Amino acid sequence: MKYLIKDTTKEERELLVKKAFMISVSGAKEPSEYAMSLANDYIEGRKELEEIQRLIVEKYKKDVTEND
Repeated sequence: MKYLIKDTTKEERELLVKKAFMISVSGAKEPSEYAMSLANDYIEGRKELEEIQRLIVEKYKKDVTEND
């Protein structure tokens, strides 16, 4: 399956995000509101997964360095 917005429908993106979150919470805590907001941006076709991944990594790198 291709994951780019142009290659998926909103329904397909929504199902993909639901599956990813189900896997994520099976061994960890719930996704943050920030992650949920970004996932919604993907579902709505506003951001690609690659951009979301980059934003999440940047945020958590920043959080870690600020807490050191």
